[in-house]
Amino acid sequence: MADTALSFLSAPLVSAPGMPLRVAAYSRIAQAIRTDLLRPGSLLPTETELGAHMKISRTVVREALMLLEEDGLVRARRGVGRFVADALPRHGIERVAPFDDIFRAPGQQIALHRVQTTRQPASEFVAPRVGLEPGEQSWLWESVLLRDGEPIAHLQEHIASNPEHDELLARQPDPAVGDARTLLAVLDSAGAGALDGECQIGLSTAGASRAALLLIDPADPVLVATQSLRRSGELFYLAKCVITAKAGHLSVMQSLQP
Repeated sequence: MADTALSFLSAPLVSAPGMPLRVAAYSRIAQAIRTDLLRPGSLLPTETELGAHMKISRTVVREALMLLEEDGLVRARRGVGRFVADALPRHGIERVAPFDDIFRAPGQQIALHRVQTTRQPASEFVAPRVGLEPGEQSWLWESVLLRDGEPIAHLQEHIASNPEHDELLARQPDPAVGDARTLLAVLDSAGAGALDGECQIGLSTAGASRAALLLIDPADPVLVATQSLRRSGELFYLAKCVITAKAGHLSVMQSLQP
């Protein structure tokens, strides 16, 4: 193990009030992995060695390593030891990111087919989630996300129609002749600022119109992720993403704090 990684791991380990020590140990090792101090594919020190470096018990180290293995950051090889994963799992919907980034994976190409870009009255459902009154004008961007040419998700994004947004969207290239992007990717590249919000997850069936776009059966089950985002404390963006089984795993990172 490199001296820089050893120094990082050996720094005093402090857990926040109510945070189990195993979670603090997990976070320290995970940070070393994600910042390349512990390189992909490299052999980790033994539980005893890590415990000595981090000044924690072997039991705590073992629990932290089990969590890292469950989350795909570490893999075990029987009789040899534990290794940093060759490829780290993608961040998922636990953080604010455009859905084209969420579904992107190493060696795979994500593309967007724009179904429509339209200005329309905000519905009772959309209006309060984008800071409008029902009937006021909003933008709808509807897209199909494709991975390696195969449709995996149907995305509808909404924001309020106002001078700032109207001017920004008017500058975007025609998706038929340029690289199409999600609305959130456009907002982010324009400097949307700090965002936070919620993503609700539910189960449904595709239905005829979405099934035709996704090349699946109307009765096929789908996952529905509804994302509401705030900027400066005010709701301003809404997305509904209908995800097919072809998309595979979608990461949701969680922690339990007693």
